[in-house]
Amino acid sequence: MRSTPQWAQQRGFGVRLEWGRAGAAALASGAACVVVIDVLSFTTAVSVTTAAGTAVFPYRWRDETARAFAEERGAELAVGRRESGPWSLSPATLRRAPFTERLVLPSPNGSAIAAAVEGTPVVAACLRNVSAVADWLVAQNWGTPDQPIAIIPAGEQWPGTDTVRPALEDLLGAGALAAALIDRGLTTPSPEARTVATLFDGSADVGTLITDCASGRELAAIGFADDVAIAIELDADATVPVLTDGAFINRGPNRSGHK
Repeated sequence: MRSTPQWAQQRGFGVRLEWGRAGAAALASGAACVVVIDVLSFTTAVSVTTAAGTAVFPYRWRDETARAFAEERGAELAVGRRESGPWSLSPATLRRAPFTERLVLPSPNGSAIAAAVEGTPVVAACLRNVSAVADWLVAQNWGTPDQPIAIIPAGEQWPGTDTVRPALEDLLGAGALAAALIDRGLTTPSPEARTVATLFDGSADVGTLITDCASGRELAAIGFADDVAIAIELDADATVPVLTDGAFINRGPNRSGHK
């Protein structure tokens, strides 16, 4: 891969932000931690599932290799949101699903980003667990220019393309985390991180914005309004899903165990 130019690395800042897989590749090598945010719905699904005690393996979009990947790890494989199966990318479906200790959860956005990061700790954040994640990151003494946190809103893809669509729900999720880190005393956010924090702080009704935005309306139109409702529950979880040996494991205080 072509090396990232210095101007794109946001050097000198303790909290950095960039979009999608390319953004993760640009910031990961210089970061103490990468925080992936995919509110609708990968990281919300990870928060809900790891809160129940499941280890969640990220994987790129479900294809012919996903089944073998799951079998090698003794894990169940989640199906697409609109497919029939006990486990899927839908947080509402995962709440109803039987408990499994290990789950492979593919998606083309948040999951693909998390699976591609090498050599840097990865955390899954969303609106449901933003305060718990912020507390944990600060406790690691990360968020300084020497140990920066890279926030990566996943965004969506325009249908039929690999082009990232910067998604409002992920912008607000990234803003919530950046704002929480600033509130906890991190004083060197990049302009990108500070701007999304300001946008979040200035948004009067984040839940309504996400419900009415393009992604929220898309899910409602195909019968998954419940997924949006779950995703906008701010600080409903105390989970801190950290990628450990290839799977997200809850490192937060609410390790509730089996459903």
